[in-house]
Amino acid sequence: MPFPDQPFTPMLCRKIIFTLCGLMPAFIALSQVQPHVADKIVAVVGDQIVLSSEIKNSVTDLRRQGTQVPSNASCLAMEQAIISKLLMLQALKDSLPVTDKDVEAEMDQRLRYYFNQAGSEDDFAGKSAQQIKDDARESVKERMLADAMRQKITGGITISPAEVKSFFEKIPKDSLPFLESELEVYQIVFYPEASKDLEQYVINELNNFKKGVENKIHAFCSENKEECKGIKINRYNGDMDQDFLKAAFRLKQGEISAPVKCKSGFYLIQMLERRGDDATVRYVFRVHPVTDVEVNEAKAQLNVLRNAIIEKRIDFKEAASLYSENTKDRIVGPFLLSQDGSAQELKKDLAAITDKMDVGEISRPSFFVDEQNRKAVRLVYLKSRTTPHIMNLKDDYLRISQMALEEKRNQAVDKWINSKISSYFITIDDSASAGCPQLQRFASRD
Repeated sequence: MPFPDQPFTPMLCRKIIFTLCGLMPAFIALSQVQPHVADKIVAVVGDQIVLSSEIKNSVTDLRRQGTQVPSNASCLAMEQAIISKLLMLQALKDSLPVTDKDVEAEMDQRLRYYFNQAGSEDDFAGKSAQQIKDDARESVKERMLADAMRQKITGGITISPAEVKSFFEKIPKDSLPFLESELEVYQIVFYPEASKDLEQYVINELNNFKKGVENKIHAFCSENKEECKGIKINRYNGDMDQDFLKAAFRLKQGEISAPVKCKSGFYLIQMLERRGDDATVRYVFRVHPVTDVEVNEAKAQLNVLRNAIIEKRIDFKEAASLYSENTKDRIVGPFLLSQDGSAQELKKDLAAITDKMDVGEISRPSFFVDEQNRKAVRLVYLKSRTTPHIMNLKDDYLRISQMALEEKRNQAVDKWINSKISSYFITIDDSASAGCPQLQRFASRD
């Protein structure tokens, strides 16, 4: 992706489309839940076809994601669609290992992404999760096969310091991006455990409530309350607690779960209605009874770990890997900061800590409440902080080396493509290729 305010060069334009079109088939298939206009075959590669809707949808997806789209985006998308077909066909010929199980796992991951973006199953135009997976299966497999072939071509490619320097020197000076201040931050998080007695008290309370409902002593909820209507859930909603979802989808209609321990607290869940991977449930919730006593105990444990790090008996990154209880944020950073020092991606409570820290410093244990409203404590380590600057080889070597390596890989794929074009039947619709000189290498082999 281009850096902020970086002008579009042909290399960067191509890189954007190349990167995102590697994912294009999976994105297109899952996003085609909207009615679409009459379709047209714009290219044939071997026994594979490229549809006009694929090209239009890939460009639309780029715009929807906020990507700056070059004027020739349709041409570049068309080129990469043809390349994807070539890579897939060669992967099949080479029997590269992409199993049905791999495809199912990838579709589940994509579906969680789309569900989280849409916000509710209502945005899937009436399609169930299973229907979307059925529609997407072929294109997801194509994308995975193409990726496997690309990895076979580029897997052994490395980059030398001399090549990095040469790559950087070829970038026009007036095209070098201005990089904002950047932090690299690590954290270790502990979640205080409620005492077993208090947890058991909550469990007993919920069990008694469940018995009262089953014995018709009282209702699950007062009928005039909004929550009695229930909430809609989807099995693939990655934003919801997975323990909650697993417990809910084990229930039959009308059934009430045993108390379910989740990250945010304890739940009783009642299944109201289920249709495949979509369901409507209602619940009773009791928060984890964590008190100041447990919070202070967690702080004391973190202090012991902090002393061990300061005394160099263990480094921070290793300690985070071994002991942090927040896997998602076990390693946090880097985060881009604006020139005035306000965090663009760094959470406000974490930015407030790092603003007062020197590079290399480890904070004292501090209390915070996470996204799931859980009480927690953490240590924060500020590994590095850069000042705003024009990209240069000294400060940004790793970033530049990745750019150089990506270009070298793309060149290797291009070379491979050019050597394989004559091996496959390729035809391109004249109207679709008009004004697209990058397609001539394929069209010339008709």
